[in-house]
Amino acid sequence: MAVLDVGCFSARLLAVDRGGSLLEPVVSHKTRLRLDRALDASGRLRAEGVEAVVSAVRVAGEVARQHGIEDVFCLATSSIRDARNANEVISRVESDTGRSLRFLSGTDEARLSYRAARAWFGVGVGPLSVLDIGGGTLELAAGRGMHADFARSLPLGARETTRAWRLDTDRPSEDTIEALRNHAIEEIREALGEDEARLREFGTVGCSKMLRQLAVLAGRRRKGAVKTRELHLEDVRRVIPRLAALPPSRRAELPGISRPRARQSLAGAVVAEALLTVFGGPAVICPWSTTHGVLLALMENPDALRERPGGRVNAA
Repeated sequence: MAVLDVGCFSARLLAVDRGGSLLEPVVSHKTRLRLDRALDASGRLRAEGVEAVVSAVRVAGEVARQHGIEDVFCLATSSIRDARNANEVISRVESDTGRSLRFLSGTDEARLSYRAARAWFGVGVGPLSVLDIGGGTLELAAGRGMHADFARSLPLGARETTRAWRLDTDRPSEDTIEALRNHAIEEIREALGEDEARLREFGTVGCSKMLRQLAVLAGRRRKGAVKTRELHLEDVRRVIPRLAALPPSRRAELPGISRPRARQSLAGAVVAEALLTVFGGPAVICPWSTTHGVLLALMENPDALRERPGGRVNAA
């Protein structure tokens, strides 16, 4: 089973033997992308971005064939899904590579991130709330068993909040940061509704690279036999001023912050603070996310992700 996850910063191919373990992938290959630089002001992916996606899908297909894999589930995340010319990108990829890019709704992405986190930690860990800060959207999911009974997607991704709140300037104002914090808390609480009190009692898991990088910057590790990163509310409140004090071009000098995500790291940290304010936290960082959830779904049932017109699929 193979999944190619085409995101904003990379296209990652991950394959496992049917009936095997995600802990032992037979293929793991990554092509770097910078689609954040290729989106114009209207939300269209410019020609160089489309070419980069086509090239990444072609390379992944060649790597897969070298390992005897022909069937690859190609998943495009919000950078392409929400682009104004998404249909053009789908057509170009299919005509040039013979492969079809597919989209999941944000809610289905949330369900699959939950599934990955549950598989990582196991049913015995108890009820979980899973938080995933992507580039375009924020996914929330929660449940007590292998499948989420609560899932929401909100337009609070790190890339989009950076753009909408103009946090990529050299000197973002404290008033703007505070306004985003309050807006995110309000949006999250509205999405949770009557479930807020119930979900605050669940264990909290962070499934995104943004949360993982913030946890590295905070420098805290979970106590116990397995070394796992944790992100606490007080950690995020401490790192936000550090990020805000640096221009975006220098934030990658901080521990854990990668150069591609440096520009959106401040907005991501503010959204993380809002999340931990509402959920209580701390968030234990999980190395698996949507890609692993897709693989788990396909390993269990190859027809689990049913395709609809326009490249969109439903998670069964």
